[in-house]
Amino acid sequence: MSRVLVTGGSGFIGGWCILAALEAGYDVRTTVRDLRKAEAVRAGLHGAADFDDARLEIVRADLQQDAGWADAVADVEYVLHVASPTLRNGPMDVDEMVSAARDGVLRVLRAARDAGVRRVVLTSASGAIVYGHPRSHTAPFTEEDWTDVDAAIPPYQRSKTLAERAAWDFIAAEGRGMELSAVHPTAVLGPMLGNDDPPSLRTVRGMLTGALPVCPPFGTGWVDVRDVADLHLRAMVDPAAAGERFLATSGHSLRMVELARLLRERLGARATRVPTREIPLLAARALSLVNPQLRAMRPQLGYDLDSTSAKAQRLLGWRPRPVGDSLVDTAESLFAHGIGV
Repeated sequence: MSRVLVTGGSGFIGGWCILAALEAGYDVRTTVRDLRKAEAVRAGLHGAADFDDARLEIVRADLQQDAGWADAVADVEYVLHVASPTLRNGPMDVDEMVSAARDGVLRVLRAARDAGVRRVVLTSASGAIVYGHPRSHTAPFTEEDWTDVDAAIPPYQRSKTLAERAAWDFIAAEGRGMELSAVHPTAVLGPMLGNDDPPSLRTVRGMLTGALPVCPPFGTGWVDVRDVADLHLRAMVDPAAAGERFLATSGHSLRMVELARLLRERLGARATRVPTREIPLLAARALSLVNPQLRAMRPQLGYDLDSTSAKAQRLLGWRPRPVGDSLVDTAESLFAHGIGV
């Protein structure tokens, strides 16, 4: 089997993409910004699966620097470009986040093209599809939709949208035959790798710990990180995936209060701090001024960001697991790491 490069190997999705590629028989090289993370990355991966250490190489490469990328893509057939700037370490200037994401994508694409990589799978986000639309939009969002960057949207969603636009433009103008596919996960659930606490799990954590005392009034899609990794592998090798975008969601959107009910139904006494009611929209907006959990969700309040993964299921045979199962696995993982207990 050939070698796959996974960028952002210390991240939640990146880690599960590494495991999916190893399980499929590929040798994997992954990038981290700081090689001091390498031991923790390996430990987290070994905590979830057994694999030969010799099949995983960890190298340093930073999306904001040219150094390291030529070596990272050398002798690589496929690239899963998962890495992207996030708000994990606190607020980030909008222009800074957009520039880092867009420049990083182009840096990886240029290096991959010059190395003769066959296909790049870009981890975009449903945030590049579902934001900036009028509240009157009621049909499920599809891959034909794009987030309106001229609307008032959060920095992360703006960065993912503009980075993906830049990627498609690059492939059209300078790709020289290299193929591109894009995967757009909705809100990601699933087991943690190691002690890392990814931002995508903070909603569930907030419910379990009582930090989120009421349910914000909005709905969105949910998907298991293991299914996201599986979709990346399918988009990497299936001829039908070349030049295509794929939404990753386990079904129709769930309102936060529905997610909370699932937690209470499936976890019983261990979910006693999970909220039971949805706060009215006006009250949620007011409370978001002082509650950090709600503040992060403010742009979504009042919306139902429904989307469909029918395309991925039809073209690639992708089958996501039920959201209830993913939610239980998420909670059990948080409990195992001392979060929410």
